[in-house]
Amino acid sequence: MKKHNFSAGPCILPQEVLKQAADAVVNFNGLNLSLIEISHRSKEFIEVMENARSLVKELLNLPEGYSVLFLQGGASLEFLMSAYNLMKVDGKAAYLDTGAWSTKALKEAKLLGDVDVIASSKETTYNYIPKNYSIPTDIDYLHFTSNNTIYGTQFKEFPKTDSLLVCDMSSDIFSRELDFTQFDLVYAGAQKNMGPAGTTLVIVKDEILGKSGRDIPSMLDYQKHLNADSMFNTPPVFPVYVSMLTLQWLKDLGGVKAIEKLNEEKAALLYAEIDRNPLFKGFAAKEDRSLMNVTFNLTDEATGEVFDKIWNAAGISGIKGHRSVGGYRASIYNAMPIESIQVLVDAMQQFEKEI
Repeated sequence: MKKHNFSAGPCILPQEVLKQAADAVVNFNGLNLSLIEISHRSKEFIEVMENARSLVKELLNLPEGYSVLFLQGGASLEFLMSAYNLMKVDGKAAYLDTGAWSTKALKEAKLLGDVDVIASSKETTYNYIPKNYSIPTDIDYLHFTSNNTIYGTQFKEFPKTDSLLVCDMSSDIFSRELDFTQFDLVYAGAQKNMGPAGTTLVIVKDEILGKSGRDIPSMLDYQKHLNADSMFNTPPVFPVYVSMLTLQWLKDLGGVKAIEKLNEEKAALLYAEIDRNPLFKGFAAKEDRSLMNVTFNLTDEATGEVFDKIWNAAGISGIKGHRSVGGYRASIYNAMPIESIQVLVDAMQQFEKEI
């Protein structure tokens, strides 16, 4: 039976990408050597790294003055790394608290300076995006998380500040067209929408670096990684390669504009069923609903055993909600086909008939 993988991450990837990646592990580029055993300094892998970075710039329409890095440590390391590079000695940063990941990010920043949480939706279990907040003028940067995987909320409009703007875009990068000139630093773990776990994409405006006035440990210094073309240390060879394949797949599909249209169609199909079916209720505020992570609950939790049996029988995997929210979460990243969304909708409608 075909499996329909709604896992929140590591994410679903295109089948053709998985096949290409599997072949490369056995025999990369006809070298009769595995991708994961060749030197990262070889011309073959340097070409992979250059292609991956070039595809990021092309797909996101990045202007001159922005650099692309493939690093390690996930968004979790970026929580600290971004603060190290951008918060000045005795400095201050502002954070929007919209979920578990932004909470972890501001916790790391507090190790280096003063952190002002200017808005939070914690009091309602992060089921909405705060609005109408004031942004201080005496900050080094403002940090926010564009899409909140656990709670199913997503920024539709971004904060505007004269300070640096930093965005954790781990779970919705490459999913919609954006003007990246509004950001000074963007980072994203690959494992949501770009590739396997193990590499982190960083997009940084070159001119903002080297101004913190602090000594930065080498592995946390963006400038050192830029100077070494993402190879200050041995890079995560396999995740970078699979990310390159996924980005090429996206380009061949028509780029971010094309995938945004498909993502909107997928989300509309599933949200329409949640709103129509009296046995379900959406978790996130309607105006803040994510196109990537659809969170919903049963109107009667006592019926959960029946619904769980139905979706399991349909070959659906990974839709149990996060423990902090409960209910269900369907993660519908770029590679999720609309046919799988329809299978879930059919299961929801079958559930309605059986109850």
